[in-house]
Amino acid sequence: MQMPAITLSRSCLSVLAGCSLLVLSPLAQAASWVSEQGTLRPQAQQALATLQKSAGEGLNPADYGVTALAQALQQAQGQNLTPEQASGLDQKLNQSVERYLKDLHNGRVDPRVLKENYNDSHRTAFDPKLVLAQALDSGDLNQAWKAATPSFPAYASLRKALHQLQALSGHAAWESKLPALPKSGRIAANQAWAGLPIVAQRLAALGDMAAVPAGTPTTLTPALREGLKAFQTRHSLTANGLLDRKTVDALNITPDARAQQVALAMERARWTPLAQGKRMIVVNVPQFRLYGYEIDQGKVIPKVTMRVIVGKTLDTRTPMFDEDMTYVEFSPYWNVPISIARSETIPRIKRDPGYMARQGFEIVQGNSVSSSPSAANLNAVLNGSARIRQKPGPRNALGDVKFMFPNNMNIYLHHTPSTGLFNRDKRDLSHGCVRVEEPVQLAQFVLQDDPSWTKDRITKAMGGTKPTIARLKEPLPVVLTYSTTVVLDGKPHYFADLYGHDKLLAQQLAKRSPATVSSK
Repeated sequence: MQMPAITLSRSCLSVLAGCSLLVLSPLAQAASWVSEQGTLRPQAQQALATLQKSAGEGLNPADYGVTALAQALQQAQGQNLTPEQASGLDQKLNQSVERYLKDLHNGRVDPRVLKENYNDSHRTAFDPKLVLAQALDSGDLNQAWKAATPSFPAYASLRKALHQLQALSGHAAWESKLPALPKSGRIAANQAWAGLPIVAQRLAALGDMAAVPAGTPTTLTPALREGLKAFQTRHSLTANGLLDRKTVDALNITPDARAQQVALAMERARWTPLAQGKRMIVVNVPQFRLYGYEIDQGKVIPKVTMRVIVGKTLDTRTPMFDEDMTYVEFSPYWNVPISIARSETIPRIKRDPGYMARQGFEIVQGNSVSSSPSAANLNAVLNGSARIRQKPGPRNALGDVKFMFPNNMNIYLHHTPSTGLFNRDKRDLSHGCVRVEEPVQLAQFVLQDDPSWTKDRITKAMGGTKPTIARLKEPLPVVLTYSTTVVLDGKPHYFADLYGHDKLLAQQLAKRSPATVSSK
């Protein structure tokens, strides 16, 4: 898949996740929505209109008390307000607008509540009170909206997808669910089915078909199959152009439900540090995909993308965090974590002592290295005085390279000898680390600032019998993130809520208290 280069403004180069376009004065006063003559300024109605349309940013208008604000502004319109009335109205509007600006820029939920631990130092300083005061003082509220809105391209793409889905709210094609499939559970090419006219309407509405075919389709025609393939591709389904239960279930999801999913992705986009320097690596866990990109003269330029394997859903989930990659280790040893040694490796060795030699395992105790599966050696591992490691080679669980961004969870990127696993659609198969499909390509991207690390040298180092360390000239930020909606080539693509993080985020958002703004 080719990812297009995207042009950014110069002011957004340092931090794409929300650059401020205002130069704020520390002397800025609280915003005032009432003129010196005591009449309501026109910006008050402009602010109300923006709050009323906040659903277009994936936010909830109820959080900003729009109903009560509308009543208060209606009562104040055309009136000469007393100082007390003006002060009260200023307070109500400022409370709602500042909350909106803060939510739009920083998000509504602390990601740490969801155990998504991103470094706060990567956030841009943003004071909604100062932003609003200066914008209102200038008479141009658009300055405030622009300063608060995340400016990296992915956010704008998600917002466009959200608007398209919101425009389909209440569409007749989703008034009822599709009929049940036959006992075979599948509609094959040219087969008749009563639900096909509705399928055609939905595919056309979603943009997976140019238009509903002339006449009412009664069989699964080639045109319908092509539309289904496009739909299936966007919904992480097997793109065979046939109707099975998974495809029908996806077709039954309403635009309103998809809009909620996109809004959750926008919420995460507000606090995920997606641009920390000149180059980055981002792993989107539910998508099972890695992206490497750089920023050059105002453009976000995708350089590499590949399939990945992530942590198992049930017990070894990949955590969400960001750290700096500092070195690459070719032909590494694998130091078996004690949890894996106890639950998997040692029981296997006890059942089959020859397993240890075949897999290249050895036991390290101080300066001593042994290949013996003796009871004393295994007990030393179990009591913590020794460890098991696997020698470099074709059976090494890390493959032939690992990419290190030191962290207290011992998570890193690495290759794997089990390359056939990348052909699976659902790839939550690891103990928490991220396995990469194209290690040579990734190593070239990571080490591109060091011309001595040519492709040939990388390949040779990956085939060595001893570890080789390549240290990066500059730290390379790595972000492990979680988005079940990604816009690719202008089309939203959806992924399963692998770890249930979307569900937890929705629950946290539901706990928020709506604004209480009196109309009196």
